[in-house]
Amino acid sequence: MAMMTGWEAVVAGLRAEGVPFVFGLPGDPGHLYDAVYEAEPDGGPRAIGVRYETSGAFLAMAYTRVTGQIAACFGCPGPGIANLVPGVLEAYSGCTPMLILGVRANRQNYGKGAFQETDHIGMMAPITKWATTVEIAERIPWTIRRAIQLATSGQPGPVYVELPGDIGLGEWDIPAYERSVPAAKPGPNPQDIADAAQLIKSAQRPLLVTGGGAYISGAGDAVAALSQRFGIPIQTTPAGRSSVAETHPMFCGLTGLYRTTFPREVYEAADLLITVGSRMEEFQGGFLPRAAGAKTIQIDIESAELGRNWRPDVAIQSDARLAVEALDAELGRIGATPNPAWTAQITEGRARAIAAARADAVASAEAGMPLQGKFIVSEINRVFGDNTILVKENGGQDLWVYYWPYYQVLDTECCVPPAEQTAMGYGIIGAMAAKLAAPHRHVVSTCGDGSFQMSIHELGTAVQEKLPVTWVVMNDAAFGWVQWIQRRAHDNRIVATSFDPPIDVIGIAKASGCDGVRVDSVEGLGKALEQAKQANLEGRPFVIDVPVLQAHHHAEFDRFHGYEPAEGSAVV
Repeated sequence: MAMMTGWEAVVAGLRAEGVPFVFGLPGDPGHLYDAVYEAEPDGGPRAIGVRYETSGAFLAMAYTRVTGQIAACFGCPGPGIANLVPGVLEAYSGCTPMLILGVRANRQNYGKGAFQETDHIGMMAPITKWATTVEIAERIPWTIRRAIQLATSGQPGPVYVELPGDIGLGEWDIPAYERSVPAAKPGPNPQDIADAAQLIKSAQRPLLVTGGGAYISGAGDAVAALSQRFGIPIQTTPAGRSSVAETHPMFCGLTGLYRTTFPREVYEAADLLITVGSRMEEFQGGFLPRAAGAKTIQIDIESAELGRNWRPDVAIQSDARLAVEALDAELGRIGATPNPAWTAQITEGRARAIAAARADAVASAEAGMPLQGKFIVSEINRVFGDNTILVKENGGQDLWVYYWPYYQVLDTECCVPPAEQTAMGYGIIGAMAAKLAAPHRHVVSTCGDGSFQMSIHELGTAVQEKLPVTWVVMNDAAFGWVQWIQRRAHDNRIVATSFDPPIDVIGIAKASGCDGVRVDSVEGLGKALEQAKQANLEGRPFVIDVPVLQAHHHAEFDRFHGYEPAEGSAVV
């Protein structure tokens, strides 16, 4: 037992758990931030200030994606906590562990109309695994430990803990902090593995689909080995991307909305789908048709996710890595072998798709300005190369960075996607956390001018915290995806989706302290990317503004939405 304030007790827990950062806005610095300041020299967490609370939640989520280490964010009462909601919602959708800390009105005044009095628990309960108020100071260590245990165990997710003002600022006799127990990794039922292995052995055209659960569990190496040994191609959802490097000889693209033509053909030809840690929601392909008679194996750590959209022929409740390793061993034991015809089809089709995408991207540049997204993302890939973390946004034009093989993620653990809520601004802001988490890697974020305008308030944060990342803004002077829907489904009626006049992207960037350049020629793109890469190596954030062709999507984007592809759409 030791005398300390409530917030000092919270920080003692964060330090013991190895939580590296608290992202957010301090409000009254006496709440949490004074305690963080005092603890930092002794190895406590460091406070990273943001311009808007939502950014704090985005940063915590992206940091955890890159490192696997839970981070914390903080909000002040009322509007501060409300502003955290979009980021917490995104983390909940993406099964990302996060500790959200907040302040509530004093116990003596709560319910009487205290300043900024709000039902924070009511806000947070639907989008967290646990939301609680610490009403007894001595329970702070238990509460923080319990919160982190829940956040990191099973299907991970965010948790919310708030302290009433008098608990946080008062001095109390607090028990010593005891660390949480490392999250258990449940293994699979042996009979389920045996049944699944028999299905795989008898399949002629099996396909592995890795989701966010595969990435979280570190199953990538096991998936890559299983694929190589038994000739099973790999596709990913956006959340599963970079669990396996896309240089793997059996990797063949993304699923659902994010697929290109060759990956669609593989998916539709598969007679067995093996999903590893994915709910297969609408945009991941869960609502799309499969081959007639195709069977399914679903692996997920959360029993409630099994059978969400399909009734699997074999359901395996397990940590993804342990299940894949068990499958590999069982397939070896029963003498499973690759289907040479399927392996050859994948190998040859993959090589054709990669060559065709590069040729298509280069050919698109012959049309001159404005550029097409396919050429932009291909050039980013070429210039930045390996050791680059791609941080993805949500928008019509930057979808091209999802479209393998126009962009290929060359290394494992080098892709930070939004979750299924796709809150705009997450990727732009999350890029800073990626650099904070992996300072030895290049970090590039692609975005549209719509999401950029939602996030420009944090450019100064990147400068202040010395986080040299590159943002490539694909500028079509519109909320392009929404405008595409208006043109397709609403008789070409454009309402509230155009920016006229367009914003001065580079003017804003430079006013914020970043370097930047607007691309005004085809040749200028490569030069701008080289300039950005060098600026980043010298420690400076960089913004590239690239005019892009409006409403230009991949043919599969149109097909996914039930339309015939527009004339001139890519077909790779």
